[in-house]
Parts: sequence; structure tokens; C-alpha cells
Amino acid sequence: MHSYTRRNFMKTGIAGTIAAGLYPTFSLCQNTVGRKPNVVFLFIDDLGYGDLACFGNKQIPTPHIDSLAANGVRCTMSYITNPPCSPSRCSLMTGMYAQRFGKSGMARGLPIPHDHPTMAEFMRDAGYVTGQIGKWDIGSGEQGPSQRGFMEVARHAPGKHYDCKRKDGTPVYRTELVGDYMVEFVERNKDKPFFLYFSPFAIHSPLNGTPQKYKSRIKGENKWYGGAVACVDDQVGRLLATLKKYDLEKDTLILLTGDNGANPKGGSSAPYRGGKGKGTQYEGWVHTPTIVSWPGTIPSGKTYEGMMCTIDFYATAAAVANRPLPKRCDGVNLLPFLKGAKSGDAHEYIYWHNADPTDAPRRNLYAVRWKDWRLIKRKKEWHLYDIKKDPRETTNVASDHPDVLASMRKHYEAFVATLPPLKRSADYRGGGTVPEGWGWVIGDGRQSNKPDARDGK
Repeated sequence: MHSYTRRNFMKTGIAGTIAAGLYPTFSLCQNTVGRKPNVVFLFIDDLGYGDLACFGNKQIPTPHIDSLAANGVRCTMSYITNPPCSPSRCSLMTGMYAQRFGKSGMARGLPIPHDHPTMAEFMRDAGYVTGQIGKWDIGSGEQGPSQRGFMEVARHAPGKHYDCKRKDGTPVYRTELVGDYMVEFVERNKDKPFFLYFSPFAIHSPLNGTPQKYKSRIKGENKWYGGAVACVDDQVGRLLATLKKYDLEKDTLILLTGDNGANPKGGSSAPYRGGKGKGTQYEGWVHTPTIVSWPGTIPSGKTYEGMMCTIDFYATAAAVANRPLPKRCDGVNLLPFLKGAKSGDAHEYIYWHNADPTDAPRRNLYAVRWKDWRLIKRKKEWHLYDIKKDPRETTNVASDHPDVLASMRKHYEAFVATLPPLKRSADYRGGGTVPEGWGWVIGDGRQSNKPDARDGK
């Protein structure tokens, strides 16, 4: 006699429906036949390529994130198309180059397109409960997460940086508090398909409040920073334990990466050079560690070396939701590449055109990647680097490969020609934010919502 688990029953039911030429309908109340897989984005602030043990760090133990890699795919050539924080998040949430709606630099407060669905709106309309925890920093002041598709939004506890208190007045490290919210969200929605966007303040500076229990785990000198990374890893561990508790591991796609390259206060971009701050003209500012895990669907312990970027996360989630991708999205579905059905780069070219004249000069970035090459404009001169042979960009080989330079520059200029006029950072002040308080804002993700019984303010 066969023993059927809930997952066996679901898969058998779906297979039979499709074989009969029918397609299942989905609703938020459905939790048996036809349930769609969950999707979780873990978007870590200032996470450097070399900050994780599974990407070569010898000083910071990250066992839970490492387990994601062991049960999934390490993506070693993954990029942010529009750093830093605000434009990076806008690109992720819209699935396209943010330059396509004029956001070439920080431009904090520039509205994201009203006629283009955010990923949260897309997933909500595909039958998912959508949840947001942590930093938002997207769109205009009227475009908070509750107005652009998120049905459950964790409030931002009052406090300074990482030092905050629970509603009862007891002190708590902010990264731990948002970890609590992550567990709450999964437990509340365990019987429904959910899309969770977890974007903690960590590991942004300042980090001088890192608890000793995390610093004590770190080898070497950067204990404040390393401890902050270790705390994030613990929250990932809590997420994984909760998924396991409710038998959701094989029903959940998880994508982890950072919003831009390494924090200069202790972060690592190794083997690359640069990062946030003074290192923005180097590979390390846009090259981030990425892990994709979906046990039973994506191979375990593999490495994908093809070029990809965070605008692909939207397209990948759309494939999981089994819905057509909006036309304006630039990303591609990563699943065929991660499964091995397709090989090579997800994108032949990836572009950077941060040209806002009112932005901080260090944020102006003109560059393109193709195969092993990186072409970047520095002080009105184009420099060419072989990133595979020279990851620290020490030798400009432009004069040795004029044909490569000419071809890459031609593609770059063709991309720039498709962009609308750029918006100026100087014309905007502040953007969308998360409401302060404790607990959750619960609603339909379409407008401002009044608190309900679960709203702890």
C-alpha cells in the first residue's frame, strides 16, 4: 500500500489535470491540489562577494547560508545593474534596468512606473500572499510597500540603526527582530502560496552595536562586521528551520544576494577589487554572491558560472508562478540555466549607465560586461580588463584588443540610445518607506490600509 504525503498528492493532482488538457485555478484559500511553490528573496544590504564562507571567506562562519548553496546552486557571475541601494532595489522590484524609467543614479524619491507591475503586484495577482520585511527605499513617498503590491508589511521598530526595542520595551538587535517577523510570516501563511521579500538593514554601517555572541564566532579582526553577517546567517537558519517544520522545503524557491558590493567597513569583494564607497569604479561594486535553492527541482551543490543579474529574479518568479512576464521586463528565467537545460550566459551583455550629473561623482558608472571582458569609462577614456585573468583590474589591455573594445562600445552605445532622458537626483527628496511601529500592516497591497488585529502599533 502506498503512503501519500501532501506533496505527493499535490503533484499527482497537478499532473493529472495537465494530462487531461485542463489547467488548475488558484486562490489564496487553496492549500491542496494546485498550490503554487513559494518564492523567497533574501536581499542583504552591502553583502560583498567574499563575505560568505561558501564564497571563500575563512573568517566568518555562515553555515546556514552555506547549506543553501549545498542544497542549491552558487551563481558566481551575478550582477547588480544599477547600484547603489535605491536604484538596485527598484531594478529588482521592477525586473528591468531602472534607467528605462530615468533612474540613472540614486534619485531617491523618483516614482517607479505606475503602469508596470512591481514583482509584489505581479505575484499578488498570480494568487500569492505577498510579504515585505525590512528596508524598502523604492519609489516616491506615496509608493510604500503596501501601495505597490505587498499585502503584509512588517513595521519598522523605533530605534537607531540596529538598536531598538520590542513593543514591551525589552531591547532587541534589529536583525533578530526582523528574523522574528520572517518566521511569523511563514507560520501565518504556511498553507498558502507566498512571496516573501526579506531585505534587512544588515549589513549596512554603522555596525558598532553587534552583540558579543555574534562577534565571538569570528576569526580575525573584523568582529563587528563579521558578527553582523553571522547574525544574518542565523536568521536564514531560522527561515530554513521553519520551512522544514512545515514540510515546505521542496515547495520553496529561495534566492539570496546583496543590493550592491561590499561594505567598506570590513566587507570583502575577494577575489575582486572595490565595493561601496571609494571602490565604486571596480568590479566589486556590482558583482555580488548569489545562491538559488529549490530542493528537488534545482540540482544540489552545483555552480553556475554564466552571467546573470538581479533583474532576472522577477522573470524567474514569474516562471514559478506560471504567468506571462510583463513586456517591459528585461530579465530572463534562470531556471533552465540552473537546471542545466541551457548553458552559457543568461545575458550576453550586461550594462551600467549611471550618468546622473547631480549624483555623487563616485556613483557615475559607464561600463559593460561581455564574456570575460569588462569595459569601463574612466576619466573620459575607455579601459578594458580581462576579468577572468585579472579580477582585480590591474592591467588595462585596451590597446591590445581594439576590436573587442570597439564591439563592446558599440553595444553599450546602442543600449544607451534606447534609454529615456535621465532624472536628476537633485530633483527628489526621500522615497517610499515602511511604517514605524511593531507588528504588521495587513491589507490588499493596493492602497494605504488601516491596522487590523495583527497590527501591533
